[in-house]
Amino acid sequence: MNASEAAHYDKVRAIFDILEGRREADLLLKNLNILDVHGETVYQGSILVYDKRIVALNPDEEVLKVREVFDGQGLYAIPGLIDAHIHFESQLAHPVALGEAMVPCGTTTIFSECLDLLSAAGAEGVEAAENLFRDHDKLPYRLFAFAPGKKTDARVTEAVLKMDPVIGLGEFEHFTYSSGNDDDFRKAAWVRARGGFMNGHWGVTALSDMILNYLPAIGVSNNHDVWNEQDIEKSIRYGFPTHIKFGVGSAEVIKVLLRAIVDRKWPTDNFMLCTDNISVERLLHQGHMDWIISLCVEMGINPIHAIKMATLNTARSFHMEDRIGSLAPGRFADIVLTPSLSAIEPLYVFKDGALVAERGKLLTNADNDYSLMCKKGVPGLDDLTADQLDIEPLEVSEDGARAKVYLFDVYGRGHAKFYREVWVPLKDGKVVPELDGERLSRLSVVQRYANGERHIVNGLFTGVHLERGAVATFWPAPKPYFVAVGQDSAEMCGCLKRVDAHAGACIVTENGAEKAAMPLEIYGVMANMSVAELTAAAGAIDAALEDLGNRNEGEPVVNKLLSLFISLHRFRFMA
Repeated sequence: MNASEAAHYDKVRAIFDILEGRREADLLLKNLNILDVHGETVYQGSILVYDKRIVALNPDEEVLKVREVFDGQGLYAIPGLIDAHIHFESQLAHPVALGEAMVPCGTTTIFSECLDLLSAAGAEGVEAAENLFRDHDKLPYRLFAFAPGKKTDARVTEAVLKMDPVIGLGEFEHFTYSSGNDDDFRKAAWVRARGGFMNGHWGVTALSDMILNYLPAIGVSNNHDVWNEQDIEKSIRYGFPTHIKFGVGSAEVIKVLLRAIVDRKWPTDNFMLCTDNISVERLLHQGHMDWIISLCVEMGINPIHAIKMATLNTARSFHMEDRIGSLAPGRFADIVLTPSLSAIEPLYVFKDGALVAERGKLLTNADNDYSLMCKKGVPGLDDLTADQLDIEPLEVSEDGARAKVYLFDVYGRGHAKFYREVWVPLKDGKVVPELDGERLSRLSVVQRYANGERHIVNGLFTGVHLERGAVATFWPAPKPYFVAVGQDSAEMCGCLKRVDAHAGACIVTENGAEKAAMPLEIYGVMANMSVAELTAAAGAIDAALEDLGNRNEGEPVVNKLLSLFISLHRFRFMA
């Protein structure tokens, strides 16, 4: 035998000896109500673990030898939960901090995009990927990642496809794949040659029938961009394993999607659950896949079917059902113990047979260091002037009393209402930030180019309301742009220049003085902070804004503002 064959021989012999009582197993979890997601039943029993995997259900305890016994106290045992699609950057936390917030929610596996961070890294994209994935196996969750399908140079994608734990190609850029871009052809060819997966993207009702045929025909493996009943219908008809997402920007949409699944009686085997993007604060206070499973049940989906949407269905869609997604011999011992199947409450979370979280607290984490990825700011707004942020009317009424301007919505309600053109008062040639008697904040988006040129869009804004002062953020990918919200152009301009001094940041000012700041030092998209530091910084931003008149609900304002890049890009406000 060669070395590999000998190692496998030792493993299969060891498992045989364990079941015969001649060798010790690692862990026995007993006194459980075990969910069988294959047969959709629950039965009383025990689970035996050896070398990170389940090796037996209901083993003969009279002959069993085991190092550790864990009493499940009659709790339900369900498979470790899986997020089918999440962007590393969207929660602003680096992978270690993300684990601290996410794993106590019962999530033991994620399928992750990293395209925005690698896009922000630019020429350092390959190096950034190496540093991001270094020691990923030490994390308290299982990580599968995707090389950038868009926003980066093709050479970066090609290099990242060869890295561990990358399993395929991330979401394509609609504006290029629908026009026959050669880089997209090459990226698809690379991943097909490697037998990897391709993530789909873009609300399918927005695609032509040609593209809807083209994507699954070339091997696109899933679709996570559905926003309404029509999207779902087409997605499943064209054979896409369809992700139902509930992250930033889709808080209202998730109920529309779940209601459609229930009303149309679509088989739930078509669907997986994902966040796409989510804040650490929501993870800590509301939950992750545990919360969305519970919401599915509230909306009328069978509890076991809801759990399968966050476990077995996802594992099957990525051809990993022999490793994750169920509690059966041969699978990794990723196990969640909960007192209920309809309202998931992860009291104990095991990953690879090790207890990693208990009653909302992470017990073990990696000590990975991401300081090498921290960057200094490269200022480029020194000559920005306040008058460039004044709202210029798109159109003026004949009597000169009204102006047509852009009105932006912080969430966009699934992009459908991201922006509108509205008529507002015009006084002494100046736009009055008021609609139907309600005073609104102003929004300025400043796109910065390497050659020093800029593209600026100004309008009104709902979702963040300031009576005075300003808040500004910066997002570096796919193209660098700044966002400022406030009432006064000079205040907004000064706030933008403070942000410009950082690689990335969210800053609140009043009368030119800084009231709160959250630096995003890791290529401008992640904070090099622990969960406690990150939530404290986000809380300080919200507290400062509350003092300036904002009454925030839902996600922290920093997450709301940074998520604008999705819709700004989609509607081509970023040139």
